[in-house]
Amino acid sequence: MTIAPERWDEEALVRAAQRGQMDAFNELILHYQSQVFNLAYHILHDPAAADDATQEAFISAYRSIKKFRGGSFRSWLLRIVTNACYDELRRRKRRPNVSWDDFGDMDDEANPHLVNGGPKPEESVQQQELRALLERSIAKLPKHHRTTIILIDRIGLSYEEAAKVMDVALGTVKSRLARARKEMQSLLQAERELLPARFRL
Repeated sequence: MTIAPERWDEEALVRAAQRGQMDAFNELILHYQSQVFNLAYHILHDPAAADDATQEAFISAYRSIKKFRGGSFRSWLLRIVTNACYDELRRRKRRPNVSWDDFGDMDDEANPHLVNGGPKPEESVQQQELRALLERSIAKLPKHHRTTIILIDRIGLSYEEAAKVMDVALGTVKSRLARARKEMQSLLQAERELLPARFRL
């Protein structure tokens, strides 16, 4: 069970975790695990690999928590998982042995962000088609553009937080996001028949 928003004190939990209190560290992880997994999944487009990267990031964060020097813990944690994902993509480039298509649609239970609230059957089909289109389009983006659009548009980080996560200048984040959104628009319009009418150009 996570701490209620009114009781959430990230700085206090970080300090406690740095003193070796495992409950405090677990509270931080529970609070951010969905965001960390969501980012890893959209970078790797593979739920199993995303789960591995998430676990690797949490282990790395636990080992490095005493080195954390303040600021946004979320940005620090997301930077760790981003680096883990980029390492995995570099390994795949050297040893390409898995096709994106092997994994099919992501299991709703694996990511709570994707669970729907029980729409009508026809609405459910439309939502699934739209979600699949969005996932396909995101997967086609260059990795840095993909990471940027997920950090800002999906997870909700500010430009400044995204810059810290990716260790780049603020201007780089803004230009990558502009390009990513433009690329997404082109990719989505290429399959406009699957889009709700209001989004068709």
